Amino acid sequence: MQQLLQPINAPDKTLNKLKILGLNTLWDLLLHVPLRYEDLTKVYKVCEASAGMQVQVEGEVVSCDIMQTRTPQLHVKISDSNGIIILVFFHFYPSYKTQYQIGKRIRAFGEIKLDFHGNKTIIHPKIQSVSTTTELPQSFTPIYSTTNGLTQNTLHKLIKPVLSNSIIPEILAPDILKQYNLIPLDYAVNILHHLTAEQFNQGMHKVALKRLKFDELLVQQLILRNAYVHKHQGESVILKPRATHTKALLNDLAFSLTKAQTRVLAEIYIDIAKPTQMNRLLQGDVGSGKTIVATLAMLVAVENGYQACIVAPTEILAEQHYIKTKNLLQKLGLNVVWLSGSLKASEKQEVYTKIKENRAQIVIGTHAVLQKKVEFYNLALVVIDEQHRFGVEQRLVLQSKGKNPHQLMMSATPIPRTLAMSYYADLDLSIIDELPPGRTPIKTLLVNNKRRHEVLEFIKSHNQQVYWVCPLIDESDTLELESAVNTFNELTKSLAPIKIGLIHGRLKTVEKTNIMHLFQQGEIQVLVATTVIEVGVDVPNASIMVIEHSERMGLSQLHQLRGRVGRGNIESQCILLYQNPLGEIAKQRLKAIFENADGYKIAHEDLLIRGPGEILGSRQSGLPLLRFANLEEDLDLLNNAKTVAIDLLEHNPELAKFYTKLWYSSKEHFISV
Repeated sequence: MQQLLQPINAPDKTLNKLKILGLNTLWDLLLHVPLRYEDLTKVYKVCEASAGMQVQVEGEVVSCDIMQTRTPQLHVKISDSNGIIILVFFHFYPSYKTQYQIGKRIRAFGEIKLDFHGNKTIIHPKIQSVSTTTELPQSFTPIYSTTNGLTQNTLHKLIKPVLSNSIIPEILAPDILKQYNLIPLDYAVNILHHLTAEQFNQGMHKVALKRLKFDELLVQQLILRNAYVHKHQGESVILKPRATHTKALLNDLAFSLTKAQTRVLAEIYIDIAKPTQMNRLLQGDVGSGKTIVATLAMLVAVENGYQACIVAPTEILAEQHYIKTKNLLQKLGLNVVWLSGSLKASEKQEVYTKIKENRAQIVIGTHAVLQKKVEFYNLALVVIDEQHRFGVEQRLVLQSKGKNPHQLMMSATPIPRTLAMSYYADLDLSIIDELPPGRTPIKTLLVNNKRRHEVLEFIKSHNQQVYWVCPLIDESDTLELESAVNTFNELTKSLAPIKIGLIHGRLKTVEKTNIMHLFQQGEIQVLVATTVIEVGVDVPNASIMVIEHSERMGLSQLHQLRGRVGRGNIESQCILLYQNPLGEIAKQRLKAIFENADGYKIAHEDLLIRGPGEILGSRQSGLPLLRFANLEEDLDLLNNAKTVAIDLLEHNPELAKFYTKLWYSSKEHFISV
């Protein structure tokens, strides 16, 4: 079995091309299954071949002529005594007369088309010279994904001997194969590379692919299950609610927790009361109340004499947490401190001292909290907001600030449960799946940019606060800023005397804070912004959201932005300005956001439109995305693979380790088994 981990033997030039495709070992070649197949096992009579069919025909060359059209075309007519078909070439060599001599017998494969006169043609067919002894192949011809300079013929020559000489390991017991209706792995791999017409008609290619999907999901779950066990073995402090600070805060709230918040809080309390480290992902739609849950969790740490912190990826979001938390806890006499890169050196030093001497119970900040100068007295709970924006190294730094502090990761980006089960199986998952009562519905409007003037009139006639968002253009910060500045100038002129503000990523933190403060106080009525206000900003009086070029934005981002309004008791509108012509994906996105208000339904639509890669961003634990399995179609396979992974790790950990290495031998950093 170890032979499958051997590197591919090929010239350096070929090896470099193979590496582009991620092919490094003999096992990688076996997993490089065909994209599609060509059926060269049968020859069709010309009279049997209909337009649209991919077929192989055979006949004698009866004519070979260059047609003098705008670009010269070579027309080769072949006859099989049942009919004539024209082979059309736009690119051809001067030696065509030798290649297509009158009377020569050839086979041609391609799609049948009809020309203006109704003649059957094949444009640029695959050609093979034949004789009376030329046999038809017994299996379909595989077509592999490739790269420039790497031919199908080269791939065929590399893969064929590996299939013939390799012993493909079977790690699943016969009873497992029977229970989950799976075929042996070596049989599956051989079918996919050497598919016969009979196997195709029996649907065996689907059965074979099912086996590869299962094994891929199995290895993924082996990685995640091992990571889960490893994370939950870290010894941590026991935190039990003392009903002092937490009870006082709950009594002081102007609202009651929802059932979902109460359930999630109970899950967190159970975790942090254990002597092992909590690693929990808290998901909740925009406005579902994750902050109050995190605050109540942090208070348990404080009640037990420990410290807690919240880290957020941007200063705006971190400061929002600071203001909210400080307001919530102001009556409890706790010291909540703020730490960011924008503080003066003397201010930072003062905060460092408070943290080190335990004069700061709760610390809220940006990446500045990760600095070596920040030394906690006894950190017991870390809350990481928008956790997908933090790499694994950064999370490890936070962990080193205490003795395996409990970790609560929060995300306002809803992820379909199927995706979470697969890609976040190394974490425990809590979901706040209901919004607090009293949230006013947001009306979503799709408006062609040609009707922009109507939007301006609407804003003039409604004395309400407005976000006007200018998205990133062509991945350029400069163009994004230019767009925002131009829009600011336009609105200042068109909406006068209404007070317009402008906020963007290049402003200093103090400037951003001042502008947001003016907007929150109602002194600015319309705030032109780049997508810096996507997450975390909370202005209850803002009830209109206008998004420029909404067709360029992802569904989750549109949903996040829409969630910035509808936080007060005024009916809110989200106006999506779009520019025609719209591409197919843009149409699907706008349709989905228009028809759905539920973040999880939107996330599901996003999964169907884009696939898991973009939704997850960079899943920074390093887990690779799937090649064979589809999480929407293969949920049952995922559940079964999860069961087998747990059993394999328990009863045969060495085999689990080998199989993981086999699948990800060229991606060692993915392997934690």
